[in-house]
Amino acid sequence: QDAAGIVTMQGQKCFMHKARGMVRDVFRTRNMRALPGNIGLGQVRYPTAGNAYSEEEAQPFYVNAPFGIVLVHNGNLTNAHALKDELFDIDRRHINTESDTEVLINVLAHELELAARDLPLTPKEIFNAVRAVQKRIKGSY
Repeated sequence: QDAAGIVTMQGQKCFMHKARGMVRDVFRTRNMRALPGNIGLGQVRYPTAGNAYSEEEAQPFYVNAPFGIVLVHNGNLTNAHALKDELFDIDRRHINTESDTEVLINVLAHELELAARDLPLTPKEIFNAVRAVQKRIKGSY
């Protein structure tokens, strides 16, 4: 294990804490008290791609557009480097880390953005976006 993180949600606001280190060191009482809300998503990182030299590599990952999406992922995208190039060149999204999870959340965000052109977003459109993601990514997820 090299990092851990949690995001919680209260109302429409997300609160996140993530850091390098073991769970017992990352989540002290003061950190947990700063995570209000009644729903959350967490992850303990065992690296398969990238590294956790910085907190930016730790999960969860968050993208603001569209809708605000949080993602954790335990797997390995075998085409992450090619997708990273596609995201920049075609989808106009910038990836800040070497984590394949950041690549995955940006592919999902792009496909949801395409599906959400006609709001409101319906379950059918969400499933179509997920199918589009599955066509683009390779590996385990």
